[in-house]
Amino acid sequence: MTTNHSERIDVVAGLIWRDKRILVCQRSAVSAFPLKWEFPGGKVEASEADEEALRRELKEELGIDVLEYCPIYQHEHAYAGGPTVSLRFFKIVQFRGLVQNLVFHNIAWVDLEQLAALDFLDGDKPFIEKLTAAGGADFLR
Repeated sequence: MTTNHSERIDVVAGLIWRDKRILVCQRSAVSAFPLKWEFPGGKVEASEADEEALRRELKEELGIDVLEYCPIYQHEHAYAGGPTVSLRFFKIVQFRGLVQNLVFHNIAWVDLEQLAALDFLDGDKPFIEKLTAAGGADFLR
C-alpha cells in the first residue's frame, strides 16, 4: 500500500446475520490486501454520511437495498506504513433484494466460530474478537 501513514480513512461495514451465520466477503486478487476476508462495506466518500456510504457500498457489492440498520461497534486501526482507518460496524436489520456477489473473489455465510480461522483484514480483528467472545452473538440478535 502506498498510502501516507498520516492519512485517515473512514470505513463502514455491514453485518448481515441469517440463520445463525454471518456474511463475510473475500477481496479480489487484484485489490489492495488481496484475498483477505472482510465484512461488506467500504470507504466513506467526501461529504457522504456513514449511512449513505453503507447503503451505497452494499448496493454496489451485494445488490441489496439497506432498509434498516443500527450501529454496533467502532474503533480505529493504524496500518503499518499505511493509513489510520476509522471503522464503523452496522448491523443490517432489514434489506430488500437477494444477496449477490458483485465484486468479491468469494462470499460465504459462516458460523461465528469460523471467523477466527479466516484471514481477515487486521482492522477487523478487534471486532471479530469481541464478536466471537462468549455472548458475542448478542451484537447481532
